[in-house]
Amino acid sequence: MELNGVPGVRFGILLERQCSLSILLSGSNSTKIFPCVSDLGSYSNDSVACQYCYLVLIQQRFFHAQQQDTSMACIGKWTLLMSIALVCGCSAILGQSEKRKVHIVYMGNSLANPEKATSLYQKVLAKVLSGKEEVARSMVYSYTASFSGFAAELSTTEAASISKMPGVVSVFPSSVKKLHTTRSWDFLGLSTTSNHGLPTGGSNIIIGVLDSGVWPESESFSDKYLPDPIPSRWKGTCVSGDSFSSSNCNRKLIGARMFPNGYEQNFGPIIGPGEYRSPRDAEGHGSHTASTAGGSSVKHASLFGLAEGTARGGTPTARIAAYKVCWFGSCTDADILAAFDEAVADGVDLISSSIGGSPQDYFSDSIAIGAFHAVQNGVFVSSSAGNSGPSVYTATNVAPWLTTVAASSIDRKFTSSIVLGNSLPYKGVALNTISLSNPWYPLVSGEAIRNASSPLANFSKYCYDGTMALDKVKDSIVVCYGGVGAPDATVLAAGGAGVILVDSFDKSVGFAFSLPCSVVGTADAKHILKYINSTSFPVADILPSITTVDDSLVPQTAIFSSRGPNVITPDILKPDITAPGVDILAAWSPVSSISGESTDNRSTSFNIISGTSMSCPHVTGAAAFVKSFHPEWSPAAIKSALMTTATPLDGDKRFNKDGPLGYGSGLISPTKATDPGLVYDADTTDFSLFLCGLNYTSEQVQLISGFSNFSCPEEVPSVIDLNYPSIAIANVQGSLNKSIIRTLTNVGFSGNSTYTVHIQAPKGVSVTVSPSCLHFDAPYQRLSFHANFQANSLPSEQVYLSGALTWTDGIHFVRSPVLIWPASFTVQ
Repeated sequence: MELNGVPGVRFGILLERQCSLSILLSGSNSTKIFPCVSDLGSYSNDSVACQYCYLVLIQQRFFHAQQQDTSMACIGKWTLLMSIALVCGCSAILGQSEKRKVHIVYMGNSLANPEKATSLYQKVLAKVLSGKEEVARSMVYSYTASFSGFAAELSTTEAASISKMPGVVSVFPSSVKKLHTTRSWDFLGLSTTSNHGLPTGGSNIIIGVLDSGVWPESESFSDKYLPDPIPSRWKGTCVSGDSFSSSNCNRKLIGARMFPNGYEQNFGPIIGPGEYRSPRDAEGHGSHTASTAGGSSVKHASLFGLAEGTARGGTPTARIAAYKVCWFGSCTDADILAAFDEAVADGVDLISSSIGGSPQDYFSDSIAIGAFHAVQNGVFVSSSAGNSGPSVYTATNVAPWLTTVAASSIDRKFTSSIVLGNSLPYKGVALNTISLSNPWYPLVSGEAIRNASSPLANFSKYCYDGTMALDKVKDSIVVCYGGVGAPDATVLAAGGAGVILVDSFDKSVGFAFSLPCSVVGTADAKHILKYINSTSFPVADILPSITTVDDSLVPQTAIFSSRGPNVITPDILKPDITAPGVDILAAWSPVSSISGESTDNRSTSFNIISGTSMSCPHVTGAAAFVKSFHPEWSPAAIKSALMTTATPLDGDKRFNKDGPLGYGSGLISPTKATDPGLVYDADTTDFSLFLCGLNYTSEQVQLISGFSNFSCPEEVPSVIDLNYPSIAIANVQGSLNKSIIRTLTNVGFSGNSTYTVHIQAPKGVSVTVSPSCLHFDAPYQRLSFHANFQANSLPSEQVYLSGALTWTDGIHFVRSPVLIWPASFTVQ
C-alpha cells in the first residue's frame, strides 16, 4: 500500500496488541520495525468497521511525548525528522468486514429501574441477534446508573440496525484511547505551612480517578492522618484480583475497581508480565495522577534526591477511589463508560480523567458521554487536553461540560552538566540520577562511528540500532541526535557509558534515561563536536542532575500541550485552563520502569514525569479544594471560579504565543477560586439548549437530558450563548457584528455588591457591554448582560485577536478571555 507524496515508503500491516510500523527505506532491501509508533496515530472507523490510523509526517519535527504521556513504556523523548506513514489494524483487509467488534449503544439518560434497563438492552440485542445465548455472549457491559446504554459485540450491519431503533441516541465502535501523560502546589499558592483555612469538610470530598490503577502501599495513599471515618454516603467497594484484595483499601483509598471487559474483548485475556488483572497499577501513571489530585502529604519525597520535598495532593485530606480502565497503556471506550457509570453511582464528587483520543461528536465520545451525565449528577469532571502540541487544532476532550486542562511549566528545572576534557562545561537538561564511576570517558559522535555495512548507516547520527560500530560505542559517551529509536537504550545495549542527546526543538522538559544522559541544543552541540574533532582523544563526563528553583522561570505553555481551537464547536474556547504539567513529582509504581525502557531496572516510589496527564489532576485537586469550601456549588460554578480567577500567561514567552488557544483562561489559582465573587453557572437545561444549537432534535435532547417534555425553541439558540466563562467568536468572514449574552451569579460573601465591567478590546474590534454596571442585592442573585463585538475587517497581520472582559467590585476580578479569529485561520 502506498500513500501519495511519500516516495520510497511501503507498509506492512502488523495485527498485534500494539500496532507497529514496517518501513522500507529508499535504496534499501532491509525492513525495520519501529515499535510503539501506533501511539502517534489516532483511530477512526469507516463504513466497513475497518480501523485505520494514518499519520503522515513529511520532513517535519514531531515531538513523541505529544500523543503519549512520558510515563508510558513506549516513551517518546525526541523529535522525528523522517517521513512516516502508518496504517494499522484493518480487519477488512483480511476479508473480515463483518467480524464483530465491541460497539457502544448510547440511549441517553438513566432509567429509574436498572433491572428494566438491562431487560430493555437485551430486547434491543435480541432484534439483531439469534437467541438468548448469543445475546448473553455479545453483552460486554450494561450501563444503568447515571446513563442508559450498553456495550456489546456487534457487526457493522447489526450496529447500523440498532442505530435506527427508537430510543437510541448513537452507536459507535469502542475505540482505544491513550493515557496523556512536590513543588507544584507551592507554586500554585498552597504551601505546607498553612491550610489556608481549609474546612474540616475536606475529608468528605471523594475524588474518582480513571486511569491505570493504583499502588495502594504508597505513602501517598496512607490514612495515618485521616481520623475521620469514611463518608457514610460512599457506596463503592474494593474489588480483589491479581496481588490486590479489599484489605489494600483504607480510609484514604476508599475504593478500587477494575474494568477489563472492553480491553479483553479487543485484545484477549490480560496476562502478565507487565500488568495486573486487578486495580493494582503496573504502569505508575494512575498512582501519579491520583496522588497529584488528592494524595496524603509525604515528607522527603524525591526521585533519588531530585525534587526533594513534601509530595501531596491539592486536597490532602480528600478520599480517593481508583477506577482502572487502562491496560498496557490502552483504554477502551467500553471500559471508560463503565467506570464513569460506577463512579457516579459510588458517590464520587469529582472525576479526573487523563485519557484521550481524537475529538469526536460529543455523543460518540465515551468521555463526553460519561462526563455529561456525571455533571448532570453534580460531579465535577476534568480531563487532559492532550499531548499533541505545539500545533493548533489538536486539543481533545472539548465538550463544554468538561473542564479541559492544558499543561504549563513551573519555577523548577533539572539540569545535568557535561564537562569536556578541555574543562569547558555545558549545561543540559535531564532527570539524570546515575553517577558515572570514572572521572573521564572517551567521547565519540554517533555520526562519525557509523557501521558502513548497515543499510541504515546514514542514521548513525541518531544512534539508531545497528547503525554504529559497536567497538567504538563500548565504554564511551556518544553524541546522538534526537530522531529515530531510543538512543539511550541502543548505547546501553552496546556497552556505552552515556549519551549526549542533541535536540534543538525544546529543552524545557526533563526526561529520565536508562543511562547517564544530558540533552543539549544545537548551539552547544556544535562546540562539543568541534572539541571532538580538535583532539586525538576526546573525553567527557556527565554529572548527575541538580534541582534548580528560579523565580524568574515564569510559566509557559508546555511544548507538548495540545492547542485549540475546538474542532467540534469552535465557538467554545478550549482548552479551558492550564496547570503544572512539566516535571511533576508524584507517587509511582515500584515495578514500573522509571525511563520507560525495559532494560531500566531502577525502582522508586516517586517519579518525575510530564504531560497534560499531570496537569489534569492538578485541576481536579484545585476543584476539590474549592468544593471543600462550597459543597453546594455546581460543577459549572466550580469551573467558572477556577477559570475567572486564573492568571493569563506572559504572551512574550516563546511557547505562550498561541495565547488562550494554548492556556485557556490562564494558570489556576486555587485560593482565589474559593472566593471568585461571581460565577457563570450552567445546568442540564443550558446544555440541552446548547445541543439544540448543534442541531440535535428535541427527541434526541429528551433522551440525553431525561427531560421528557423538553422541546428545542423555534428560534434555534446560538451555541455562542452557552453561559460559558470564556468567549470565542470563530470563523469570522469579512466584517464582524456579533452579540452574545451571559449571566452572572453572585456568590460573594456580601449579598449587596456592585460590579462594573472593564473591557480589554481585541485589536481593531469595538466592544460594548450593556449594562456596564451590575448591582446585586442578594446572594445567588442572577443578572445578565449583552456584549457586542464589531469590526469592519480583522487585521491581516494577526491570525487571531485576543482580549478580555473583567467584572470587578474593587475586590474581586471576574475575568473572561475573548478570542476572535477569521475563517482563514489555519495550522501555523
